[in-house]
Amino acid sequence: MNVINTKKLPKEMLNNFFTTHWGSPQMVISSGVYNCSELDGFAILNTEDQIIGLITYVICNNECEIISLDSLEEGKGIGTILVQEVERAAHHHKCGRVTLVTTNDNLLALRFYQKRGFHLVKIHRNAVGRAREIKPEIPLIGSDGIPLRDEIELEKRLESLAFRRKDDK
Repeated sequence: MNVINTKKLPKEMLNNFFTTHWGSPQMVISSGVYNCSELDGFAILNTEDQIIGLITYVICNNECEIISLDSLEEGKGIGTILVQEVERAAHHHKCGRVTLVTTNDNLLALRFYQKRGFHLVKIHRNAVGRAREIKPEIPLIGSDGIPLRDEIELEKRLESLAFRRKDDK
């Protein structure tokens, strides 16, 4: 799979992707309000040049936060590849950790990230309700009929040697 920096993709393509999958490019989470189509990130395209995986992140004060991750074809390693790319970028920028938040209903994400070395570190109670004040299209009910209320923060501490590729000298 070919990973592409999102800066090389047309902004309209990114805007359309986020509007289709998130209701708009705007992401409202406890750490801030972001326009995902303007963030750093990586994408994977299919043979028809359609996005099948996309991750965005921010780096601030030697910490990296994943803002969004979408994999449209489950079980093919797309999400794993994208998270690894962000971890490499974070390591390159000398970040000590990668963090993210997900919602209390997102059991698939909790399983996915924990399998990849992330740890649960904090619950932001009623964070989704506060986000809904800014972005009212956030639904009241999430996956599996679970009320969408809280954010769960995860982190992964980075270790210096874990990010060397075979071709790095």
